[in-house]
Amino acid sequence: MKTPTATPLYYIGLMSGTSLDGIDAALIAIEGDSPPHLLATHAEPMPDELHRLLFKLCHAEQVSFAQLAAAEHAFCQCQAQAVQHLLAPLSVDIEQISAIGSHGQTIEHAPAGHSDGPAYTLQLDNPSLLAELTGCTVVADFRRRDLAAGGQAAPLAPAFHQALFGRADAHQLVLNLGGFANLTWLSSQPTDPVIGFDTGPANVLLDGWFALHQGGRFDQDGDWAASGKIDEALLARLLSEPFFQQPPPRSTGRELFHLDWLRKHLSGQEAAADVQATLAELTAVSVAHGIEQLRIGSGPLTLITAGGGAHNAYLMQRLAYHLPRATLTSPAAYGWPEDWVEAGAFAWLAHQRLHHLPGNLPSVTGAQGPRVLGGIYAP
Repeated sequence: MKTPTATPLYYIGLMSGTSLDGIDAALIAIEGDSPPHLLATHAEPMPDELHRLLFKLCHAEQVSFAQLAAAEHAFCQCQAQAVQHLLAPLSVDIEQISAIGSHGQTIEHAPAGHSDGPAYTLQLDNPSLLAELTGCTVVADFRRRDLAAGGQAAPLAPAFHQALFGRADAHQLVLNLGGFANLTWLSSQPTDPVIGFDTGPANVLLDGWFALHQGGRFDQDGDWAASGKIDEALLARLLSEPFFQQPPPRSTGRELFHLDWLRKHLSGQEAAADVQATLAELTAVSVAHGIEQLRIGSGPLTLITAGGGAHNAYLMQRLAYHLPRATLTSPAAYGWPEDWVEAGAFAWLAHQRLHHLPGNLPSVTGAQGPRVLGGIYAP
Protein backbone atom coordinates (compact mmCIF):
# COMPACT_ATOMS: atom_id res chain seq x y z
CA MET A 1 0.00 0.00 0.00
CA LYS A 2 1.33 3.40 -0.97
CA THR A 3 1.59 6.14 1.63
CA PRO A 4 1.33 9.89 1.06
CA THR A 5 4.58 11.79 0.69
CA ALA A 6 5.55 14.76 2.86
CA THR A 7 5.55 17.07 -0.19
CA PRO A 8 2.36 19.15 -0.45
CA LEU A 9 -0.05 17.66 -2.95
CA TYR A 10 -2.83 19.73 -4.49
CA TYR A 11 -6.35 18.55 -5.25
CA ILE A 12 -9.57 20.15 -6.42
CA GLY A 13 -12.94 18.97 -5.14
CA LEU A 14 -16.16 19.61 -7.09
CA MET A 15 -19.51 19.29 -5.38
CA SER A 16 -23.04 19.97 -6.57
CA GLY A 17 -25.63 19.17 -3.96
CA THR A 18 -29.36 18.57 -3.99
CA SER A 19 -30.04 22.31 -3.96
CA LEU A 20 -28.82 22.44 -7.60
CA ASP A 21 -27.73 26.05 -7.06
CA GLY A 22 -24.21 25.68 -8.41
CA ILE A 23 -20.91 23.85 -8.32
CA ASP A 24 -18.59 24.39 -5.38
CA ALA A 25 -14.89 24.11 -6.22
CA ALA A 26 -12.28 23.83 -3.46
CA LEU A 27 -8.51 23.70 -3.81
CA ILE A 28 -6.81 21.87 -0.95
CA ALA A 29 -3.28 20.90 0.01
CA ILE A 30 -2.38 17.66 1.77
CA GLU A 31 1.02 17.26 3.35
CA GLY A 32 1.90 13.99 5.03
CA ASP A 33 -0.42 13.10 7.89
CA SER A 34 -1.42 16.71 8.61
CA PRO A 35 -5.11 17.64 8.26
CA PRO A 36 -6.05 18.89 4.79
CA HIS A 37 -5.61 22.62 4.28
CA LEU A 38 -8.07 24.76 2.33
CA LEU A 39 -6.28 27.09 -0.12
CA ALA A 40 -8.95 28.61 -2.35
CA THR A 41 -12.62 28.34 -3.26
CA HIS A 42 -14.98 29.28 -6.04
CA ALA A 43 -18.76 28.97 -6.43
CA GLU A 44 -19.84 28.50 -10.05
CA PRO A 45 -23.52 29.42 -10.44
CA MET A 46 -25.75 26.85 -12.09
CA PRO A 47 -27.20 28.27 -15.32
CA ASP A 48 -30.97 28.54 -15.12
CA GLU A 49 -31.55 26.21 -18.08
CA LEU A 50 -29.29 23.54 -16.59
CA HIS A 51 -30.90 24.00 -13.18
CA ARG A 52 -34.35 23.38 -14.67
CA LEU A 53 -33.17 20.33 -16.62
CA LEU A 54 -31.44 18.75 -13.61
CA PHE A 55 -34.46 19.41 -11.40
CA LYS A 56 -36.67 17.75 -14.01
CA LEU A 57 -34.37 14.72 -14.20
CA CYS A 58 -34.36 14.35 -10.41
CA HIS A 59 -38.12 13.97 -10.40
CA ALA A 60 -38.73 12.18 -13.69
CA GLU A 61 -40.23 8.70 -13.83
CA GLN A 62 -38.96 8.35 -17.38
CA VAL A 63 -36.18 10.23 -19.19
CA SER A 64 -34.67 10.11 -22.67
CA PHE A 65 -31.06 9.33 -23.42
CA ALA A 66 -30.86 12.67 -25.23
CA GLN A 67 -31.92 14.55 -22.08
CA LEU A 68 -29.37 12.70 -19.97
CA ALA A 69 -26.61 13.34 -22.50
CA ALA A 70 -27.48 17.03 -22.79
CA ALA A 71 -27.56 17.49 -19.02
CA GLU A 72 -24.33 15.59 -18.52
CA HIS A 73 -22.53 17.59 -21.19
CA ALA A 74 -23.71 20.96 -19.86
CA PHE A 75 -22.93 19.92 -16.30
CA CYS A 76 -19.35 18.95 -17.19
CA GLN A 77 -18.85 22.22 -19.04
CA CYS A 78 -19.99 24.02 -15.89
CA GLN A 79 -17.56 21.94 -13.84
CA ALA A 80 -14.69 22.82 -16.17
CA GLN A 81 -15.58 26.50 -15.86
CA ALA A 82 -15.54 26.14 -12.08
CA VAL A 83 -12.00 24.73 -12.22
CA GLN A 84 -10.87 27.47 -14.58
CA HIS A 85 -12.36 30.24 -12.44
CA LEU A 86 -10.94 28.70 -9.26
CA LEU A 87 -7.38 28.67 -10.58
CA ALA A 88 -7.45 31.89 -12.66
CA PRO A 89 -6.50 34.30 -9.83
CA LEU A 90 -3.93 31.92 -8.33
CA SER A 91 -0.33 31.15 -9.10
CA VAL A 92 -1.27 27.49 -9.51
CA ASP A 93 -1.34 25.77 -12.89
CA ILE A 94 -3.50 22.79 -13.72
CA GLU A 95 -0.31 20.73 -14.12
CA GLN A 96 0.30 21.15 -10.38
CA ILE A 97 -3.04 19.55 -9.49
CA SER A 98 -2.74 15.85 -8.66
CA ALA A 99 -6.40 15.20 -9.41
CA ILE A 100 -9.90 16.61 -9.48
CA GLY A 101 -12.40 14.80 -7.27
CA SER A 102 -15.80 15.05 -8.96
CA HIS A 103 -18.91 14.04 -7.05
CA GLY A 104 -21.27 14.59 -9.98
CA GLN A 105 -24.93 15.50 -9.61
CA THR A 106 -27.07 12.99 -7.76
CA ILE A 107 -30.16 12.22 -9.80
CA GLU A 108 -31.48 9.40 -7.65
CA HIS A 109 -30.26 7.57 -4.56
CA ALA A 110 -31.95 4.27 -3.69
CA PRO A 111 -29.66 2.24 -1.39
CA ALA A 112 -32.53 -0.13 -0.66
CA GLY A 113 -33.56 -0.42 -4.31
CA HIS A 114 -37.17 -0.39 -5.47
CA SER A 115 -39.55 -3.36 -5.34
CA ASP A 116 -37.43 -6.39 -6.17
CA GLY A 117 -34.72 -4.42 -7.96
CA PRO A 118 -31.12 -3.96 -6.84
CA ALA A 119 -29.82 -1.08 -4.78
CA TYR A 120 -28.52 1.81 -6.85
CA THR A 121 -27.28 5.37 -6.70
CA LEU A 122 -26.96 7.54 -9.80
CA GLN A 123 -24.69 10.56 -10.08
CA LEU A 124 -24.84 12.31 -13.43
CA ASP A 125 -21.26 12.98 -14.53
CA ASN A 126 -18.82 12.49 -17.40
CA PRO A 127 -15.33 12.29 -15.91
CA SER A 128 -13.83 11.43 -19.31
CA LEU A 129 -15.12 14.72 -20.70
CA LEU A 130 -14.04 16.63 -17.60
CA ALA A 131 -10.51 15.22 -17.92
CA GLU A 132 -10.50 16.25 -21.58
CA LEU A 133 -11.76 19.77 -20.84
CA THR A 134 -9.40 20.45 -17.93
CA GLY A 135 -6.30 18.46 -18.90
CA CYS A 136 -6.23 17.03 -15.37
CA THR A 137 -6.68 13.57 -13.88
CA VAL A 138 -10.23 13.14 -12.62
CA VAL A 139 -11.43 10.78 -9.89
CA ALA A 140 -15.18 10.14 -9.94
CA ASP A 141 -17.93 7.59 -9.22
CA PHE A 142 -17.14 7.44 -5.50
CA ARG A 143 -20.39 6.03 -4.19
CA ARG A 144 -21.04 2.83 -6.09
CA ARG A 145 -18.10 0.85 -4.71
CA ASP A 146 -19.43 1.27 -1.18
CA LEU A 147 -22.87 0.26 -2.45
CA ALA A 148 -21.37 -2.82 -4.11
CA ALA A 149 -19.89 -3.77 -0.72
CA GLY A 150 -23.32 -3.69 0.89
CA GLY A 151 -23.19 -0.10 2.13
CA GLN A 152 -25.57 2.82 1.81
CA ALA A 153 -23.04 4.74 -0.33
CA ALA A 154 -23.79 7.70 1.92
CA PRO A 155 -22.88 9.72 3.76
CA LEU A 156 -19.25 9.75 2.62
CA ALA A 157 -18.25 13.03 4.29
CA PRO A 158 -17.76 11.52 7.80
CA ALA A 159 -14.44 9.96 6.75
CA PHE A 160 -13.26 13.43 5.77
CA HIS A 161 -14.71 14.88 8.97
CA GLN A 162 -12.53 12.43 10.87
CA ALA A 163 -9.42 13.55 8.98
CA LEU A 164 -10.29 17.22 9.40
CA PHE A 165 -11.94 17.58 12.81
CA GLY A 166 -10.89 14.46 14.75
CA ARG A 167 -9.18 15.25 18.06
CA ALA A 168 -7.55 13.06 20.69
CA ASP A 169 -8.46 15.49 23.48
CA ALA A 170 -12.17 16.08 22.75
CA HIS A 171 -15.27 14.52 21.22
CA GLN A 172 -16.55 16.26 18.10
CA LEU A 173 -20.03 16.37 16.58
CA VAL A 174 -20.38 17.61 13.00
CA LEU A 175 -23.65 18.60 11.34
CA ASN A 176 -23.87 19.20 7.61
CA LEU A 177 -26.95 21.13 6.51
CA GLY A 178 -27.08 20.69 2.76
CA GLY A 179 -30.14 19.55 0.85
CA PHE A 180 -30.28 16.89 3.54
CA ALA A 181 -28.87 16.94 7.05
CA ASN A 182 -26.31 14.45 8.27
CA LEU A 183 -24.48 13.98 11.54
CA THR A 184 -20.97 12.72 12.28
CA TRP A 185 -19.89 11.67 15.77
CA LEU A 186 -16.13 11.65 16.34
CA SER A 187 -15.09 10.17 19.65
CA SER A 188 -11.79 11.18 21.23
CA GLN A 189 -11.15 7.49 21.83
CA PRO A 190 -9.34 6.06 18.78
CA THR A 191 -10.91 2.64 19.28
CA ASP A 192 -14.46 4.01 19.05
CA PRO A 193 -15.99 3.82 15.57
CA VAL A 194 -17.06 6.95 13.75
CA ILE A 195 -20.83 7.18 13.53
CA GLY A 196 -22.56 9.12 10.78
CA PHE A 197 -25.98 9.11 9.14
CA ASP A 198 -28.62 11.26 7.47
CA THR A 199 -31.15 12.73 9.89
CA GLY A 200 -33.62 13.91 7.26
CA PRO A 201 -34.37 16.85 4.95
CA ALA A 202 -32.77 20.25 5.37
CA ASN A 203 -32.66 22.73 2.49
CA VAL A 204 -34.31 20.47 -0.07
CA LEU A 205 -37.87 21.08 1.19
CA LEU A 206 -37.20 24.62 2.42
CA ASP A 207 -35.85 25.65 -0.98
CA GLY A 208 -38.57 23.85 -2.92
CA TRP A 209 -41.45 25.36 -0.93
CA PHE A 210 -39.88 28.82 -1.08
CA ALA A 211 -39.40 28.64 -4.85
CA LEU A 212 -43.00 27.51 -5.30
CA HIS A 213 -44.52 30.35 -3.29
CA GLN A 214 -41.97 33.17 -3.32
CA GLY A 215 -39.86 32.65 -6.42
CA GLY A 216 -36.09 32.56 -6.15
CA ARG A 217 -34.01 29.62 -5.03
CA PHE A 218 -33.80 29.96 -1.23
CA ASP A 219 -35.19 31.75 1.82
CA GLN A 220 -32.50 34.34 2.65
CA ASP A 221 -31.60 34.05 6.36
CA GLY A 222 -34.84 32.12 6.89
CA ASP A 223 -36.76 35.42 7.01
CA TRP A 224 -39.89 34.01 5.39
CA ALA A 225 -39.89 31.01 7.72
CA ALA A 226 -39.46 33.37 10.68
CA SER A 227 -42.58 35.27 9.56
CA GLY A 228 -44.70 32.13 9.90
CA LYS A 229 -45.95 30.08 12.81
CA ILE A 230 -44.98 26.47 13.50
CA ASP A 231 -47.92 24.14 12.86
CA GLU A 232 -47.56 21.46 15.53
CA ALA A 233 -50.19 19.19 13.97
CA LEU A 234 -48.46 19.31 10.60
CA LEU A 235 -45.10 18.73 12.26
CA ALA A 236 -46.43 15.60 13.95
CA ARG A 237 -47.69 14.26 10.63
CA LEU A 238 -44.34 14.91 8.97
CA LEU A 239 -42.43 13.25 11.80
CA SER A 240 -44.61 10.13 11.46
CA GLU A 241 -42.51 9.20 8.41
CA PRO A 242 -40.85 5.85 9.33
CA PHE A 243 -37.43 7.05 8.13
CA PHE A 244 -37.03 9.18 11.25
CA GLN A 245 -37.22 6.09 13.46
CA GLN A 246 -34.78 3.94 11.50
CA PRO A 247 -31.52 3.14 13.28
CA PRO A 248 -28.23 3.96 11.53
CA PRO A 249 -26.78 3.28 9.06
CA ARG A 250 -29.29 5.23 7.03
CA SER A 251 -29.32 7.69 4.16
CA THR A 252 -32.02 9.38 2.15
CA GLY A 253 -32.66 11.70 -0.78
CA ARG A 254 -35.22 13.34 -3.03
CA GLU A 255 -36.75 9.94 -3.72
CA LEU A 256 -38.44 10.13 -0.32
CA PHE A 257 -38.48 13.79 0.68
CA HIS A 258 -39.92 16.02 -2.04
CA LEU A 259 -42.81 18.45 -2.43
CA ASP A 260 -45.32 15.74 -3.32
CA TRP A 261 -44.39 13.98 -0.05
CA LEU A 262 -45.03 17.24 1.76
CA ARG A 263 -48.36 17.82 0.01
CA LYS A 264 -49.63 14.43 1.18
CA HIS A 265 -49.37 15.70 4.75
CA LEU A 266 -51.05 19.07 4.17
CA SER A 267 -54.69 19.68 5.04
CA GLY A 268 -54.93 22.50 2.52
CA GLN A 269 -55.73 25.06 5.19
CA GLU A 270 -52.14 25.96 6.11
CA ALA A 271 -50.67 29.38 5.33
CA ALA A 272 -47.62 29.04 3.10
CA ALA A 273 -45.32 30.86 5.56
CA ASP A 274 -46.49 28.55 8.36
CA VAL A 275 -45.50 25.53 6.27
CA GLN A 276 -42.05 27.06 5.75
CA ALA A 277 -41.66 27.61 9.50
CA THR A 278 -42.76 24.03 10.12
CA LEU A 279 -40.26 22.66 7.59
CA ALA A 280 -37.46 24.45 9.43
CA GLU A 281 -38.77 22.94 12.65
CA LEU A 282 -38.81 19.50 11.02
CA THR A 283 -35.09 19.82 10.27
CA ALA A 284 -34.26 21.07 13.77
CA VAL A 285 -36.31 18.40 15.54
CA SER A 286 -35.04 15.54 13.35
CA VAL A 287 -31.44 16.63 13.98
CA ALA A 288 -32.14 16.69 17.73
CA HIS A 289 -33.68 13.21 17.47
CA GLY A 290 -30.61 12.02 15.58
CA ILE A 291 -28.34 13.25 18.35
CA GLU A 292 -30.51 11.40 20.87
CA GLN A 293 -30.03 8.22 18.82
CA LEU A 294 -26.27 8.58 19.27
CA ARG A 295 -26.68 8.11 23.05
CA ILE A 296 -23.59 10.13 23.84
CA GLY A 297 -24.51 11.18 27.35
CA SER A 298 -26.05 14.31 28.77
CA GLY A 299 -23.03 16.62 29.06
CA PRO A 300 -22.28 19.72 26.99
CA LEU A 301 -21.70 19.30 23.26
CA THR A 302 -19.84 21.21 20.61
CA LEU A 303 -21.71 21.03 17.31
CA ILE A 304 -19.74 22.06 14.23
CA THR A 305 -22.34 23.24 11.71
CA ALA A 306 -21.50 23.27 8.00
CA GLY A 307 -23.38 23.54 4.72
CA GLY A 308 -25.66 26.19 3.25
CA GLY A 309 -28.22 25.74 6.00
CA ALA A 310 -25.72 27.13 8.50
CA HIS A 311 -26.46 30.56 6.97
CA ASN A 312 -30.19 30.23 7.72
CA ALA A 313 -30.46 32.32 10.90
CA TYR A 314 -33.96 31.08 11.73
CA LEU A 315 -32.98 27.43 11.32
CA MET A 316 -29.95 27.95 13.53
CA GLN A 317 -32.17 29.55 16.18
CA ARG A 318 -34.47 26.52 16.14
CA LEU A 319 -31.49 24.16 16.38
CA ALA A 320 -30.18 26.08 19.40
CA TYR A 321 -33.64 25.87 20.99
CA HIS A 322 -33.84 22.10 20.61
CA LEU A 323 -30.20 21.53 21.57
CA PRO A 324 -29.77 23.59 24.75
CA ARG A 325 -26.63 21.67 25.78
CA ALA A 326 -24.89 22.23 22.45
CA THR A 327 -22.59 25.08 21.50
CA LEU A 328 -22.98 25.70 17.77
CA THR A 329 -19.57 26.36 16.23
CA SER A 330 -18.49 27.28 12.71
CA PRO A 331 -15.94 25.06 10.96
CA ALA A 332 -14.22 28.33 10.07
CA ALA A 333 -12.50 27.96 13.45
CA TYR A 334 -10.67 25.03 11.81
CA GLY A 335 -9.90 26.93 8.62
CA TRP A 336 -12.92 25.63 6.72
CA PRO A 337 -15.83 28.07 6.18
CA GLU A 338 -19.31 26.52 6.29
CA ASP A 339 -19.81 26.23 2.54
CA TRP A 340 -16.62 24.37 1.64
CA VAL A 341 -16.45 21.23 3.75
CA GLU A 342 -18.23 18.98 1.25
CA ALA A 343 -16.24 20.14 -1.77
CA GLY A 344 -13.11 19.61 0.31
CA ALA A 345 -14.29 16.10 1.10
CA PHE A 346 -14.23 15.07 -2.56
CA ALA A 347 -10.80 16.59 -3.07
CA TRP A 348 -9.64 14.47 -0.11
CA LEU A 349 -11.38 11.40 -1.53
CA ALA A 350 -9.44 11.89 -4.78
CA HIS A 351 -6.24 11.86 -2.73
CA GLN A 352 -7.34 8.66 -1.00
CA ARG A 353 -8.02 7.00 -4.36
CA LEU A 354 -4.68 7.93 -5.91
CA HIS A 355 -2.87 6.52 -2.88
CA HIS A 356 -4.99 3.36 -2.72
CA LEU A 357 -6.42 4.30 0.69
CA PRO A 358 -10.00 3.63 1.85
CA GLY A 359 -12.52 6.43 1.45
CA ASN A 360 -15.48 4.95 3.28
CA LEU A 361 -16.19 4.09 6.89
CA PRO A 362 -18.09 0.79 7.32
CA SER A 363 -19.38 1.99 10.71
CA VAL A 364 -21.12 4.82 8.83
CA THR A 365 -22.33 3.29 5.57
CA GLY A 366 -22.77 -0.33 6.67
CA ALA A 367 -20.39 -1.65 3.98
CA GLN A 368 -18.71 -5.01 4.53
CA GLY A 369 -15.36 -3.31 5.02
CA PRO A 370 -13.11 -0.40 4.05
CA ARG A 371 -13.01 0.19 0.32
CA VAL A 372 -10.96 2.31 -2.07
CA LEU A 373 -13.56 4.50 -3.76
CA GLY A 374 -13.73 5.97 -7.25
CA GLY A 375 -12.37 5.46 -10.73
CA ILE A 376 -9.38 7.28 -12.23
CA TYR A 377 -9.66 9.07 -15.58
CA ALA A 378 -6.34 10.26 -16.99
CA PRO A 379 -6.19 13.46 -19.04
